[in-house]
Amino acid sequence: MPYFNLVKSLTSAFPNRFHHSTSAACCHSRTQSGEQYSDPFKLGWRDLNGLYEDIRKELLISTTELKEMSEYYFDGKGKAFRPIIVVLMARACNIHHNNSRDVQASQRSIALVAEMIHTASLVHDDVIDDASSRRGKHTVNKIWGEKKAVLAGDLILSAASIALARIGNTTVISILTQVIEDLVRGEFLQLGSKENETERFAHYLEKTFKKTASLIANSCKAVSVLGCPDPVVHEIAYQYGKNVGIAFQLIDDVLDFTLCSDQMGKPTSADLKLGLATGPVLFACQQFPEMNAMIMRRFSLPGDVDRARQYVLQSDGVQQTTYLAQRYCHEAVREISKLRPSPERDALIQLSEIVLTREK
Repeated sequence: MPYFNLVKSLTSAFPNRFHHSTSAACCHSRTQSGEQYSDPFKLGWRDLNGLYEDIRKELLISTTELKEMSEYYFDGKGKAFRPIIVVLMARACNIHHNNSRDVQASQRSIALVAEMIHTASLVHDDVIDDASSRRGKHTVNKIWGEKKAVLAGDLILSAASIALARIGNTTVISILTQVIEDLVRGEFLQLGSKENETERFAHYLEKTFKKTASLIANSCKAVSVLGCPDPVVHEIAYQYGKNVGIAFQLIDDVLDFTLCSDQMGKPTSADLKLGLATGPVLFACQQFPEMNAMIMRRFSLPGDVDRARQYVLQSDGVQQTTYLAQRYCHEAVREISKLRPSPERDALIQLSEIVLTREK
């Protein structure tokens, strides 16, 4: 059974910590460091006041229409998941290095840059996917058209590049530039497919890393470089971000089958409609081999999408994908636990559990 063997080999080193039950994050947790905090998001937002206002200041645009398009998603209604992780990682690394509890201005800038790169990629993805809704409202491409949407995404990316250059650290610039390359390569991977089943799953996980996890991993690494000279800490930060990022996308792929459109803020079964075989589909294919033909033709025949969705829901594809996400989150916890105890380190541990229990 190629998929299960591959996943077993990918995760055999991880203990079964989260299997079957993962407690939702509680409102008030006493951290391993002994201090009390309300939740990871409140802790992170201490350093992110004015985040979206500051991003809009980076988008210095004179043309009214282009300004509206570029600022469209910076309305404060997103989860700000990436900036939260970045500032928590910054504090955790600073405390580990010299017990400094302050986030440097350059580290906070990485949080802005990460959110800008992420948003630019959403604008471009919506053009490629011909998406009509995101975050519960119409997409940029549906309101202003595809050509203008591409240019708006480019503009956000250029503003992020300028903000990144202003930090003045060539190592950090190189780290974040890798993210942009990975986003492009990930999109190309998504456009292709593999006939061999084992290669297909490896292809899916590589695409997942490049399109989603690379930004989180490299942003975490960037703030660790700015706050601590130890390469071991840089690798801990990178591995935490990588594993949480992959888990985040795996759960996103699960939610595409388990939630309704209103909960998601975007159409469900969207990946099937785009011809994409995500984790739940690949696992379901083990129980329903007839799905192979549908995967190879990218669910293009009438009835393919509905039939594939039913196969997934009848199989244990959702459960297996969730279990795989649990394994990645456990590895993230194992990595971040190497840092000195602090409220921020423990908040990052709790965030890995929130990734698994989120509903949108």
